[in-house]
Amino acid sequence: MPPASGTVQMGVRHWPGMRSEYAWLPPTVTATQTKPYQIGVSFTAHRTAIYGLDGRLGYSDIRAGAVFVTGAEEITWASVREPSESLEIYPSQDLLRSLGGSLDAIEPAMAVADATVLAVASMLRRAHLTGTAISDVAASTVAHRLGSHLLERYGGLRLRRRVGRLPLATVDRVAEFVDAGLAGPLTLDALATVATLSPYHFARGFKATTGMAPHQFVTSRRIDRARALLLDTPSSVADIARAVGLSNVRHFRQLFRAQLGVLPGQLRRKPQDPTL
Repeated sequence: MPPASGTVQMGVRHWPGMRSEYAWLPPTVTATQTKPYQIGVSFTAHRTAIYGLDGRLGYSDIRAGAVFVTGAEEITWASVREPSESLEIYPSQDLLRSLGGSLDAIEPAMAVADATVLAVASMLRRAHLTGTAISDVAASTVAHRLGSHLLERYGGLRLRRRVGRLPLATVDRVAEFVDAGLAGPLTLDALATVATLSPYHFARGFKATTGMAPHQFVTSRRIDRARALLLDTPSSVADIARAVGLSNVRHFRQLFRAQLGVLPGQLRRKPQDPTL
C-alpha cells in the first residue's frame, strides 16, 4: 500500500483459471482504461468520476466496494479526482467454457453491489499487498466459484446450485447489513438472523459462496473502512479503530498490517518523510 499522497503501485499475479491485476493510482486527469472482459472492484470511493463507454460520456459517483464488469468494450476514465485502488480479475476463456459459458455471454455492469465478487477480490488483493501464498488448489477453487457466479449473475445462465451455497441476494443483504454496522458489535447470530438461517448453516453457506468465513469478511470490511478514514480524516488511529468496532488499538494495528501490508501510521506518511 503506497503513502496517502499516492505513488503508482501495480502488480499482476497469475492463478489457475484467472489472473488478477492490482493498482493504486494517484488522482489523474489523464485517461486510464478498465480493460475488456474483466470483473473488478474499486476499493476507493469516487465523486463524479467521468468515463466513456460505447462512445458515450458518463458521470458516476462510485461507492467503495463497487463492482464493474466489462464486456468487449473497455471503460475509459477521463478524470478521477481521488486516489484510486482497484483489483481486476480476468477469468480464462477455458475455465468459463468448462462451466458451460463464455466471455461473450457476459453482460457489462457499472458500479453494482456484489458481495461475492467483493469477497474474492479482497482475498486476492491481500495476496498482492502482503505476499500471502494461495495454493494452486485454493486458487483454482476460487476461480471456479467466481466463474460460476459470473456466468449466473451476468451471463444469464441457470447453473445447478451447488449444495450448501447461499442465494446471491442473501449474501448481498448480509454484506449491506455488515457495512451499515461496522461501528458496533457484529455477531454470527446477528448475521445469521439477516440470512434467516441458523448460525451453523449460515457460516457454512457464506464460506461456500464467497470463499470467506463471516468473520474474515467483517474484518476485511472494517479495515477497508478504516483505511478510508485514515486517508480522508484527521482522526487519531485510536478514534478510527473505535469507529470501525475495534476498540483494542494493538489488535487493530495487527489486523491492518495483516490485510494491507502496512501499519496505519505508515499510510499517512508523506513520501519525503525520511523515516520511510
